[in-house]
Amino acid sequence: MNSGHCFKRLNKRAAAGVDKVTYQDYQKELGANLDDLIARLKRGGYRAKLVKRKHIPKSPGKTRPLGIPVLEDKLVQTAVSDLLSAIYEQDFHPFSYGYRPRRGARQAADDLTVRMQFGRFGYVVEADIKGFFNHLDHDNLLEMIARRVDDKRFIRLIGKWLKAGILEEEGHIFYPEEGTPQGGSISPILANIYLHTVLDDWFHHVVRPRCEGDAIMCRYADDLVCCFQYARDAERFYSVLPKRLGNFNLEVAPEKTQTLRFSRFQPGIQHHFSFLGFEFYWGTDSRGEARLFRRTARKKLQAVRQALKVYVKENRHMKTPQLLLKITAKLRGHYNYFGVVGNLDELWQVHSHMVKLLYKWLNRRSGRKSLTWGALKRLLDFNPLPMPVCKAAVAQRRVWW
Repeated sequence: MNSGHCFKRLNKRAAAGVDKVTYQDYQKELGANLDDLIARLKRGGYRAKLVKRKHIPKSPGKTRPLGIPVLEDKLVQTAVSDLLSAIYEQDFHPFSYGYRPRRGARQAADDLTVRMQFGRFGYVVEADIKGFFNHLDHDNLLEMIARRVDDKRFIRLIGKWLKAGILEEEGHIFYPEEGTPQGGSISPILANIYLHTVLDDWFHHVVRPRCEGDAIMCRYADDLVCCFQYARDAERFYSVLPKRLGNFNLEVAPEKTQTLRFSRFQPGIQHHFSFLGFEFYWGTDSRGEARLFRRTARKKLQAVRQALKVYVKENRHMKTPQLLLKITAKLRGHYNYFGVVGNLDELWQVHSHMVKLLYKWLNRRSGRKSLTWGALKRLLDFNPLPMPVCKAAVAQRRVWW
């Protein structure tokens, strides 16, 4: 693995770790630094440094812990992650989407929509693993990797990152007995390897062959949906899933895990399940035929509106053309992900909300109101915000049913 190539892929603006070495600092003597790093790796003198932890806002009243490794650790983790990806990509199942090359959440939602539209499914089990990244068992993970990688030094290197001490914001240090180094570039592939063994292989080789009807799984990281043709298959899976996860030191989040009747013969938004920011529900199209629709989940829509409000409020000091350029990028990103057939009303809600935010906060740049609705309309005529666009779901060539 080319170390210089891995270095170029690092985030140039990322925060420094406990050693306070930035991307620019390391780059000044890049050749010498890389030679020294490689020499330490070869002789076994490499040591994983403390991971600085920050708590970032997640939702009202909640935070998410984010680890900030030192630059050298991120560099070596990137190289190891690429090696593990090359080894395991051929093993991963097509219904696994999270943290994989050329795969994303929107593709997972699209493929699930197409499969359910043309499949024979009447029951859904949606599940979420409680604190997965904090409870991943180190010994189980290293044992899984050892089955595929016959290199003890390589396994020991991964173990160093798993056991690396964490420096909390208050200043105290603790050494984790479980969980992955969040914030490290190695975490996504380690999580996928663990869930590949715990869930994907088990579902493909054990659960599905024992089902009396059709059954599929769609998993994005630790969030998964399983669809079944018959109720007895869904109920059996729902009852066995906690036991399976318990064998690997994991447990389901009760408030996010349920089994429900989900059929084209019971249309209506009241019968829905949530997955990857969408609410899936059955309805009828313009020809009166049953169709699986999606709309932005209510919690996600509320979070998007709040995030846009905070952004405009905090950046209203920017020059208006520059501010509108930033807002345009945010709206396009939202439309690209949530722009699906049946979700146009929700997209227009976000668009209208943004116009109202501009009117409110641009008028608060000074002590007096200086912008009328007519003036705002003329401003947006010269700097138009993008219009919502919806696209139909298209199954990928590499189908998984």
